[in-house]
Amino acid sequence: MAVPRFKTSKARTRRRQSINMKLSSPTLIECSTCGNRVLLHHVCPKCGFYRGKQVIVPESKV
Repeated sequence: MAVPRFKTSKARTRRRQSINMKLSSPTLIECSTCGNRVLLHHVCPKCGFYRGKQVIVPESKV
């Protein structure tokens, strides 16, 4: 069984961990009706449309 010769330094360990733990920004698309930026597969909170159909009535219009 392979055994490490030397202890891995904190800097090397943290560098390796930081590369793999990067946060990615969420993918945003433009709403087809109002042009608002919305998460993929989510109802637009501004106009209430999803895939070209009115799904909810937004609170601002009530």
